[in-house]
Parts: sequence; C-alpha cells; structure tokens
Amino acid sequence: MDSSIAKFVAQLREIEAKSRNSTEIVEDVRPLVKALVDKPTWLRPEHAECDELQGFGVHVLHEETDHRLAVFVAAWLPGRGIPPHDHGTWGVVGGIRGVERNTFWTRTDDGSQEGRASIKVREVVDIAPGDVICNLERDIHSVRNESEDVTLSLHVYGKHINHTSRFGFDPTTGEMRQLLVTPGR
Repeated sequence: MDSSIAKFVAQLREIEAKSRNSTEIVEDVRPLVKALVDKPTWLRPEHAECDELQGFGVHVLHEETDHRLAVFVAAWLPGRGIPPHDHGTWGVVGGIRGVERNTFWTRTDDGSQEGRASIKVREVVDIAPGDVICNLERDIHSVRNESEDVTLSLHVYGKHINHTSRFGFDPTTGEMRQLLVTPGR
C-alpha cells in the first residue's frame, strides 16, 4: 500500500475510534480526502480502468477485514454513471480527474411501501478535481460523467457499500432495490 494511503487509513481509524456520529465523522474526514485528491501521487494508471458493462470501475485501495473503512478509486466512462442510490453508510467523495455531475435527490414518500420510493431532484453539483462532497447513510444521489474522458474520484466509506443496506431508486417507476457494485474493472 502506498505510504500516503497507509497514513490516511491510520487517520481514518483514529477518527472512527473517537466518534460514532456520522455527521462528525464526515466533517473530520473531509479535509483528509481533500489533501489526498489535491496531491494524488498515490494514483496509478490502472485506477482509470473501467468495466464497460457497468460503466465504471471500482478499485479498492483499502478495506478492513470486517468491511469497515473502505477506500476506492472510481473511474467513470464518458457519458456513463449510476442512477439514484444511497450508500447505507457515511461517505466522503473527492474529485481527482475530470468533472462528475452529482444529482442529489429528496425522498418525498413516507417509506411505508416496501420496495417503493418517490424521489425528486433537490440539487445538481458538478464535482471537479479537489472538490469534496459528503453523504450520510440515507442521502440519495446519482453520478454521471458528462465529459469525453474517463473521470476519477476517491470514495471513502464507513463500510464497503456492498456490505450495507444500500438501495438504488428509479425516479420514473418508483422501484427501490438493493444495489451492488462490481469491484475491479
């Protein structure tokens, strides 16, 4: 593991040990992510590899054995992305290369219908290199690479997103379903 990533992981462990409050954790992690994306000397060419079928690549830099504190590089193909979803855990994302469009959604139903959700657009934010956003467990967003090149972003989660109660949302049909990503490319 690259020394800057190893130091980052040690800092994440300290932050998590001192607080269980997700809001406090993301605020403490935000400047650490900002420092890493501002000087991505740890970045490797293979981190830009994508899964054509999925539309993006997920490159795990670190994950605890119990799946906590997962650190990824996400590589997004041009014109591709992921539909609205939550993470089921806190998350901090920093832009490394290119601009990624993040659309933030608000859930408008009362959550009483299993497998169903009504959502509407709340805000659209373009994440450029050095920009950092934070998500809490049930925040909903979608991501799309609107550029002509592969974009890269650093993703830090309290738990690996394939090991949480994470959901994808279809704003047209109202369907809500479990969502997994394929690590690697």
